[in-house]
Amino acid sequence: MKQTTPMDDVLRGIWRENPVLVQILGLCPTLAVTNTVANSVAMAAATFFVLVGSSFLVSLLKRYVPNEVRIATYVLIIATFVTVADMILEATVPGIHKALGAFVGLIIVNCIILARQEAFASRNPVGRSVLDAIGTGVGFTIAMLMMGSIREILGAGTFLGVHLFGPHFEPWVVFSLPAGGFLTLGFILLGLSWTQRRKEIRAKIREWPEGVAERRAA
Repeated sequence: MKQTTPMDDVLRGIWRENPVLVQILGLCPTLAVTNTVANSVAMAAATFFVLVGSSFLVSLLKRYVPNEVRIATYVLIIATFVTVADMILEATVPGIHKALGAFVGLIIVNCIILARQEAFASRNPVGRSVLDAIGTGVGFTIAMLMMGSIREILGAGTFLGVHLFGPHFEPWVVFSLPAGGFLTLGFILLGLSWTQRRKEIRAKIREWPEGVAERRAA
């Protein structure tokens, strides 16, 4: 595995290897519960808690877990933290917990979490594993907030329940429906791909000899 610094561990999951926007993982909650910002924040917070907690425990216990049962052990650890997160949500925000429904429990099988346990937490010290989990959790939260904000603003004309456009705004109801999740994610990925492509083209132009660049521009 390539050696990285602690700061690299944090920043990698936030942008360069964002679990949703780059690796296209964890799409089940991303598409299902991001119809409002409140739902997105609650799901992101629960996932962040589970990711950090399970990474800490997996890294702490990695020497004592036989290789033959490591996946089952990871799932058991993740399920424990998911149960705690589910109970906290039900106690603090019962309305949002009801809206999220079974998707809180499905965090157990979120491939983002299991992937970080297998690829990083089980092979690195506790501190580095927690930093990696924090970066990945923040990256997931950013993606959820982007999805939730766009869908709620366009689909309901509100942000966290506050009306933005007045009584004459006609909501784009499709963004509140399941199909709106696919549309929103597609537009976000298209925009990011276009931006990345533009950066690559500009970098290539700067590398060309000045005369060639001038002729190309002409």
